[in-house]
Amino acid sequence: MRIALLQINPTVGDFAGNARLIADAAHTARAAGADLAVTPELALVGYLPRDLLLSEEFVGRAWGELAALADAVADGPPTLVGLPEPNQADQGRPLFNTAALVRGGRVEHRFRKSLLPTYDVFDEDRYFEPFRGPQVFRLNDTPIGVSICEDVWNDRDFWKRRRYHHDPIEELVTAGARAIVNMSASPFVAGKHRFREQMLGSMAQRHHVPVAYVNQFGGNDDLVFDGRSCVFDAQGAVIARGRSFDADVIICDLSDATPVAPAADLDTESEIWRALVLGTRDYARKCGFTHCLLGLSGGIDSALTAALAAEAVGPARVLGVLMPSPFSSRGSIDDSLQLAANLGIQTVTLPIAPAMAAMEETLREAFAGAPRDVAEENIQARIRGNLLMALSNKRHALLLTTGNKSELAVGYCTLYGDMSGGLGVIADVPKTMVYRVARWLNATRGSAVIPEPILTKAPSAELRPNQTDQDSLPPYDVLDEILQRYIERHEPVDAIIAAGFEPGTVRRVIKLVRTAEFKRKQAAPGLKVTDRAFGTGWRMPIAAK
Repeated sequence: MRIALLQINPTVGDFAGNARLIADAAHTARAAGADLAVTPELALVGYLPRDLLLSEEFVGRAWGELAALADAVADGPPTLVGLPEPNQADQGRPLFNTAALVRGGRVEHRFRKSLLPTYDVFDEDRYFEPFRGPQVFRLNDTPIGVSICEDVWNDRDFWKRRRYHHDPIEELVTAGARAIVNMSASPFVAGKHRFREQMLGSMAQRHHVPVAYVNQFGGNDDLVFDGRSCVFDAQGAVIARGRSFDADVIICDLSDATPVAPAADLDTESEIWRALVLGTRDYARKCGFTHCLLGLSGGIDSALTAALAAEAVGPARVLGVLMPSPFSSRGSIDDSLQLAANLGIQTVTLPIAPAMAAMEETLREAFAGAPRDVAEENIQARIRGNLLMALSNKRHALLLTTGNKSELAVGYCTLYGDMSGGLGVIADVPKTMVYRVARWLNATRGSAVIPEPILTKAPSAELRPNQTDQDSLPPYDVLDEILQRYIERHEPVDAIIAAGFEPGTVRRVIKLVRTAEFKRKQAAPGLKVTDRAFGTGWRMPIAAK
C-alpha cells in the first residue's frame, strides 16, 4: 500500500487557497501511484483557526469548499482531508475536529479527533467535542486506523504520566487496524522532532503496525510548523521522511520500504534559524506585508533580527533604521552600517538628539527638582519607537521588534519604545542562544555576516554614558539558566538556589519576571521556538501577589 503524506502550508481562512494546495499535492500523489493521500489536521481551514471556529459561516464555507475539492481530486486516490465538522447532537461542544475521506467525488467517511489538548497554546476543548471509539476503514483489504494529532500522544508504555485516561491508538489496534495514519498540526519547538520520532517509533513497535504521520509546515501567528512528516514500519524504524520547514509530498509503500538514515538537520541553532526565517516570512506574507523594517542599534539582537529578516523577505525589502543619540558610540553606528552592507539591506539614519531636547524642554517644569533617572532613558526609547512606527505607517512595512526572551522575561525593555512593532522575531530566543545562532550563521556562511565587534562587545542599551546590561542584570549565562529553570522547568525558588545560584540573585530575577507581566501582555506576537513562550500559551495574571 502506497501512502502519500501531503505536507502543505495552509493559511487560516483561505479556503480556496488551501484547497488548491491539497488538490495540487493530491495530483502529485496520483501520478506517483498512491493508494491513499492524507492532509494535515484542519488543513482545509488552516491551523490554528481559534475563535473563527465559533462562526457558523466559517465552518459552513469549509464544507462547501470540501465538496468542490472532492470533485477536483475525484480521479485521484482516496484523500483524508482535515476540517471542522458541526456536531448535530443537542449537547456537547458545537464541533468535531474531523478527517473527511473523499473518494470518487464524494465524502465517504468522517473520522473525529478523540483527545483534545488544552495545554500550552492549545484550547481545543473550547470548540470541539471529543469522540470515543475506534475509527477504521478498509483500503485494498487493509484496515486503516485514522487518528488526529494529539491522539498519538498518550501511549501508556512511553509516558510516565499520561494526560488522558484512554489511548485511541490502542483502541484502533484492538479494533483490527493494520496501519495507523495520523493527521497533525504539531508546532515546532527546538529539539521536539527527535522526541517525536522516538515516540512514534515506540508506538509502531509496541503495536506491530506501521504508522504514517503527516504534519503541516509554515507559520501562522506565533506558531511555526516544521513539517518533517514521517512513516514507521511495524518494527518502529523510520522508512520515510519529509523535508523540514518546506513543502513535500512523501510517498511510502508500507509493505515494501527499508529504513532510512537518521535525520541530519536537528542541530539546535540550525533549527531555530530556519524556524524564525519561515515564521517571519509567513507572518509578513499572510498579513499582507512585502517589506520589513527594524531599528539597528549596533547590538547582537538587532543584528540577528536583521539577518533573519533579510533571509525571510529578501535584502532589498528590509530597511534598517539607525537612531543615534548623544550616548551612542561611534562603534555602534559603524557596526550597524557594516552589518547592513554585509546583508545588502537599505539604511536610513535619524539622529534623535533634537527630539530629546524638545522632549526635555516640554517636560522641564513637570520634572523640576527630580533627578535624572529611568524616565529620561525611556523617553529615548519611545522617541525611537515613534520614529519606527511612523516609517512603518508611511511605507506600509512590518516593524520587527528586536528584543530577546531574556529581556522580555525580566522587563528589560520599554513599553511603546523598543517594544513597538508587529512581530517579535526573537522574542522566544534567550540571549545566550541569540549569540549561538549568530555564531552558527557566521560559521555556516563562511564569513562574518554579523561583524565580530557586535559579537564581542558588552551588551548595552546605550541610554546613559558607559551603560551595560550587566549594570542591571546578572550575566546572561546565569540569568538564562535561572529563567529556564523557573519558566520552562517550573522549578521552585528553593530548588534553583539549591542548584548553586546565589539566593539574592534568584529572588531578584523571579521578582522581575513577576512584575514585568504587564509589559508582556502588551508585547508584539513572538515566534515560539521553546517549550514555553510568552505567547498564547502563557496565561499569568498581572495583579497578583
